[in-house]
Amino acid sequence: MQGITFPGDRTAVLKDFPRPEPGPGEAVVRVKASGMCGSDLHFYRGTVSFGGGADTIQGHEPCGVVDAVGPGVTPDTATVGDRVMVHHYWGCDACAHCRTGWPQMCDRENGHTVSITTHGGHAPYLVVPARTLLPLPDALSYEAGAAIGCGTGTAWGGIRRLGDIGGTTLVVMGQGPVGLSGTMFASALGARVVAVDVKDARLERARAFGASEVINSAQADLAETIADLTGGRGADVILETSGVAGADALTILGKWGRACFIGLPGEVSFRTEQQYKKQWTLMTSWTMSTVEQARCADFAVEHRLPVDDLYTHRWSLGQAAEAYRWFDEQADGKGVFVL
Repeated sequence: MQGITFPGDRTAVLKDFPRPEPGPGEAVVRVKASGMCGSDLHFYRGTVSFGGGADTIQGHEPCGVVDAVGPGVTPDTATVGDRVMVHHYWGCDACAHCRTGWPQMCDRENGHTVSITTHGGHAPYLVVPARTLLPLPDALSYEAGAAIGCGTGTAWGGIRRLGDIGGTTLVVMGQGPVGLSGTMFASALGARVVAVDVKDARLERARAFGASEVINSAQADLAETIADLTGGRGADVILETSGVAGADALTILGKWGRACFIGLPGEVSFRTEQQYKKQWTLMTSWTMSTVEQARCADFAVEHRLPVDDLYTHRWSLGQAAEAYRWFDEQADGKGVFVL
């Protein structure tokens, strides 16, 4: 089979790999959809020095059908033919974080991540520990399951960290795929969502995903506009997804405000003596747990959310070079490889 690799020089290359076979406790997934995530670009551009590389299949948003299971995999864990999402991390299974569904936070530092320390989903087949598989609801497409596996699930994780947002004015900074997902979830949860970006096309899409107001922060004074929209109180809640608007976020957060920063690389700083009277709660969020990934999928079904509409481009594996050239421009929406 062929899989997409990144040499690290802004190229995407198809290479031949053996079709994987499941070992003890493992399952092989026949990949039906594999999403393109913004964090792919760190490896595509060669701006990070860990993981991935020319000999590792990329893609950490896989979704598909169980094709084979290895020894010791019980039917309640995985069965051939199951429609599944993949939680793309696994750890020791023994520490408190692993036991509560957070293997990416494994205390024993022996965790693995799809497409970083092991082969990913930009290929026809993927082998993973069977315990990382989660049921894909029948009402969701494989493309939706792929998005929930990372980008959309990351937005859900941030929203869940923020707590009760119903009735609040919530500002989503950045309207790329993660930001649009945050806008979609926050609107469905009853928040008044103000979408912020520097591109009008993305802001128009934000309206379709439930934003009540949109602000082009390259054309309007963000602090003044938020003050006008809130009667001078500022934002109740902020979800920062762009990774470049941390400073702007703190200029618009009101008293008792809550902000969650999930955009990378991201930088947030403030002087306590200038801000302590505002009684803020500032936090970060790292994707989501296995439990929350399943909840995210169920929530999307229950509220009939248009997760598929996050994608503006669908590609075949043979179009890998063209697909990542397009994605590297960061000018449009989300892409997915459909197999």
